[in-house]
Amino acid sequence: MTKAILAIDEGTTNSKAILVVESGEIISRGSCPVETRHPQSGWVEQDADAIWTSTLSAIRSCLAAAPGTEIAAIGISNQRESILAWDRTTGDPLGPVITWQCRRTAEACDKLKAAGHEDRVIELTGLPLDPMFPATKVGWLLENHCKGKTAADVCIGTVDSWLIWKLSGNKVHACDASNASRTQLYDISKERWDESLCALFDVPMEMLPKVQNSSHIFTETFDVDGLPDGIPVASAIGDSHAALFGHGAYGLGDGKVTFGTGSSIMTTMPDFVVPPTGITTTIAWSLDGKPTYAFEGNILVSASILPWTAELLGQTDVTALLDLAQTVEDTEGVMLVPAHVGLGAPHWNSSARGLVCGLSFNSGKAHVARAAAESMAFQVHDVFEIIMQHSSHGIGRLFVDGGPSRNPFLMEMVANYVDHSLIIGESTEASAQGAAYLAGLAVGFWRDIDAIAALGRHGSRIEPDMDGTQRENALAMWRDAIARTML
Repeated sequence: MTKAILAIDEGTTNSKAILVVESGEIISRGSCPVETRHPQSGWVEQDADAIWTSTLSAIRSCLAAAPGTEIAAIGISNQRESILAWDRTTGDPLGPVITWQCRRTAEACDKLKAAGHEDRVIELTGLPLDPMFPATKVGWLLENHCKGKTAADVCIGTVDSWLIWKLSGNKVHACDASNASRTQLYDISKERWDESLCALFDVPMEMLPKVQNSSHIFTETFDVDGLPDGIPVASAIGDSHAALFGHGAYGLGDGKVTFGTGSSIMTTMPDFVVPPTGITTTIAWSLDGKPTYAFEGNILVSASILPWTAELLGQTDVTALLDLAQTVEDTEGVMLVPAHVGLGAPHWNSSARGLVCGLSFNSGKAHVARAAAESMAFQVHDVFEIIMQHSSHGIGRLFVDGGPSRNPFLMEMVANYVDHSLIIGESTEASAQGAAYLAGLAVGFWRDIDAIAALGRHGSRIEPDMDGTQRENALAMWRDAIARTML
């Protein structure tokens, strides 16, 4: 009988499940969508029971495609910063899951900033005061859905803790250090829930889950539809962190760039560093009681600029746009800043808006197309420039994933402007695979990290090939364009 790790990747739009065997190969997949609601402008929420139902459906589909597989352990990766509350006795959700995208607590964050609390919050958590992070959302849930209940009645948790609770048969309230580090209630240098933060955000500490290593036997399955009792639930980790682990970024300074609608950039480091303005510090994962930290930057508009530009220029699709971009050697000074919803890391200016500049009568559609493509690379450069200035270890191996990572033209631009080689991530399920590896470590499915690293499931390497003067001239024009968006 084939033995495998079952990994759950509960994302914002879909719940996924995969089975990973000892060679690192994925032998089966399952997926089920998750509905998102927008009850008011800027509000984004989901239903906790629907997340669980979707997760079970993805597991059933995955197992049906590989009958007879013995599950050695279960791992979890999950959408980060989404938060929920539930009744500790009945297990019933108390209100919605408030997702990471929700802005309903923007006013609460602004008040805390005005009162001068942000610097201290960053010193403890590595995170700025922003409604993306759960702390102010917890206050909203308690005020609107938990009145009349005592601290002993209520569980507050990130999505990994909800799944652990459900898999345990409503017995275990726990999360991992990576997810705890995103709540803004956790002192990430001391690795504990912080009394002063809980007091600031008015969150009873008794409601919070017990924090464990990312690779840890949290519980065993009990009374779960479609799964036998007694399977170890042996890992939990935030999805972006899981992708970093799944790539094998285990050396100091190793990092990854995930290209999608936006981009997530992470690089590892051994110790907590208060982040410079523009990026955050987080716990990448925790093993054997020791955390690995990471700098992180989040770009708001990355690959999503390509279909927008294709439509603007009358191109049939993104492939046609990139073919057009490659018909010219450079943009001849044309710059496109994709600040369509403001600028993310490292600028964080919500009032900035998209801009095309540097046009002349010699400019054509191909120059604008190439400028759109280059904007993805320029933004990645801006984040890495900040990381390099504040990292004592520099950048090690740099992995890239997401759909655009399959396009050599785009990735050559990234390598050139970052001035660093890139390794194309082979797996399309890096988050789930990272959760699987962590679960396997906890139960001895893989001996150690070296055994996982030896699996070597990496794609091609792209080396930078750009003259330094050419790079600096292009970056100077980009900086000028960025400044124009923020006038």
